[in-house]
Amino acid sequence: MTSMTARLFGLLMLATTVVWACGMVWIYVGSQKELERVLDARLEEATRMVTSLMESAGVHVTNGVAGARVANQSVAIHQHEANFRLACQIWSVDGKLVGKSSDAPMTQLTSVNSGYTNQEINGTPWRVYAHVDPVLGIRVLVGDSISHRQRLVRDLMWGLALPGLFVLAALSGLLWLALREGLEPLRRMSATLAARSPDALEPLDIGRAPAEIRPVVDSMNSLFDKVAKAREHERSVTAFAAHELRTPLAGLRTQVQIALAASDATIRYNALRSALTAADRTTRMAGQLLAMAQVDATETRAPQEWINVGARLKGICDELRRSDTQPNVTIEAALYDCRIQVNPDAFHMVARNLTENAMQHSGGAGAVRWSMVVAEHALLLTLEDSGPGIPEDELALVRNRFFRGRHKSAIGSGLGLSIAHTALEKDGLDLHLENRGPEPGLRAQIAFAVERFVIDITVPDAGESQSDIARTG
Repeated sequence: MTSMTARLFGLLMLATTVVWACGMVWIYVGSQKELERVLDARLEEATRMVTSLMESAGVHVTNGVAGARVANQSVAIHQHEANFRLACQIWSVDGKLVGKSSDAPMTQLTSVNSGYTNQEINGTPWRVYAHVDPVLGIRVLVGDSISHRQRLVRDLMWGLALPGLFVLAALSGLLWLALREGLEPLRRMSATLAARSPDALEPLDIGRAPAEIRPVVDSMNSLFDKVAKAREHERSVTAFAAHELRTPLAGLRTQVQIALAASDATIRYNALRSALTAADRTTRMAGQLLAMAQVDATETRAPQEWINVGARLKGICDELRRSDTQPNVTIEAALYDCRIQVNPDAFHMVARNLTENAMQHSGGAGAVRWSMVVAEHALLLTLEDSGPGIPEDELALVRNRFFRGRHKSAIGSGLGLSIAHTALEKDGLDLHLENRGPEPGLRAQIAFAVERFVIDITVPDAGESQSDIARTG
């Protein structure tokens, strides 16, 4: 059932019908018991009245009576009226029929001397009350048909059920109208959403919404706000990317034109070197834009694996080595005995961006070092460079996309630290940046909880301290 109105209506009608049926059963059982009590009292009262009339008339039955019968007039009545009459018999104490009413059978109604009994006579069930008067020498039996009693209960129930059916029909109509009116805010919200254009992200307004609908409206408005901010963020990123790509491409074109027009070899050489720098910057920018798109598309907490830190960092350093003029990257030997649980692709991207940034800012004579510190319940994976560092007032800003501070490099794009921060955040980790001080350079640290790292214990060779071992990438 797809209609909420129809579903609620069906549930309410089912509940109402069940309650109504239980009420009818309760009324039936209660009415039957009460009717039995009233009719039994009627039988007892009729017996006493017959006994009293016999006593008032001075009728005494002796043991010698032989089938004497009290005369009574025969009155023609309809069958359904006879069913509502009482049957009365007067018997002598020695078992002779003295008299009976016109509706009573010739067979004795009951063989019990006194009290209530249920008897079946000629296929008809009877409810009989017997009373013995030893002074008058009579035994009075008064009974009525049990089927008559059941008919009274049925008539009572039909008298209640027929009006109840009309009331139920009226109630169902009122319930349907009430449900349609109660769900009107949902229909208004649905109509408002259906009429919206794909670019309409303003808050949803459906008038005075009930308290049950207000959380839905608030959640949708919150979603619209997030989508609007995401779209604005995408527009700004696209604009920044276009601007950042336009600058090196324009410089590349200019330098190539200078090289083509120059007749002097030195000018031509310098122009080509500048064109190569612009090409490197463009290549780096394109690569980091692709990396940023990959990070944005990665699910939060993607599948994780256990990787060897030293081996992974060694592979990254080999990828980044292009010439002998680049700074030396040192990987602490202990990192080759350390395994961490991360998203391998995300960690590779983070480590590559951090290492590349450190190498660019350290210069050819600088030094870059990967190390680790095992603190209480955590592993701190640390990268230190010998560059100029980041001004204190810019440390909180370098995670923003396309932010390039005062110490920017020639081919930097302002995306490296932002990509690293976002990738680590999606993997449940955090990037901490600080200046080394008093030595120049920047320190970047990634903290791993105790359940996400393992240190493999190795025994160093004789005369060699494990802490002194370092491997160069």
